[in-house]
Amino acid sequence: MAPRTRRDAILEAIQARGHVSVKDLASELDVSEATVRRDLRALADSRLIDLVYGGATIRRSVEESVASRAGQNASAKRIIGQLASELVADGDMIYVDSGSTCFEMCPGLRRRRDLTVIVNSTRLALELGPCPEITLIQLGGHYRPERMDFVGPLAANAIDQLRGYTAFLGADGLSLEFGISATDIQTAYLYQHVIKNARDAVLLVDHTKFQAPSLFRIADLEAVSRIVTDLPPSEPWREALAARGIDLVCPEPEQQRN
Repeated sequence: MAPRTRRDAILEAIQARGHVSVKDLASELDVSEATVRRDLRALADSRLIDLVYGGATIRRSVEESVASRAGQNASAKRIIGQLASELVADGDMIYVDSGSTCFEMCPGLRRRRDLTVIVNSTRLALELGPCPEITLIQLGGHYRPERMDFVGPLAANAIDQLRGYTAFLGADGLSLEFGISATDIQTAYLYQHVIKNARDAVLLVDHTKFQAPSLFRIADLEAVSRIVTDLPPSEPWREALAARGIDLVCPEPEQQRN
């Protein structure tokens, strides 16, 4: 099979399935895994796919805007945000990341008293800053206007000066082997520091994130104590999380995807 024909076949497989592994493609195309990796790299260089640990996925823009992210799986994000906010008590100190899922915690957080909330998002700061019962700490750093947040070494250095908070974080992908991951290195770098300095960490992800990892690793799954999601993952996932001592927080069946 000519390289162009082979790459067309790989692209069709990714578009049909959403995610493919190097091992499966090598078997299906009867070529070496090294050949598949070269083909995937060529397709990624052409901005047709995204490389992930062990394979590839449908192309997702690394720099998605706040508006486009908020519109994806909006119902699931509202459910997850509500469940996560119920884990926060009066007087808590928390970090809330800049993602659209964590943003859905805001209605619940505004009902709490004497909260300290650490953010790297100007959108969250504008939403929570006016609340008299919330003490807001804004991290600085390199500003990303498309995401309305701050990242980079300055933001990481700021969070390194803080302790005693519970971190509420999103992710772009999950894997039992690779752990928690993000599509861009700047987010992954900051979240590594957030988790390292946190007293506890809670992961907020919708059901689609259990399907495949993203490119940049953040941490092992064991770095979080709870995963809040909108639908229960598969039985292998549930067994693996239980074995790791990670609590799974899901809505009641009648609430799921309402």
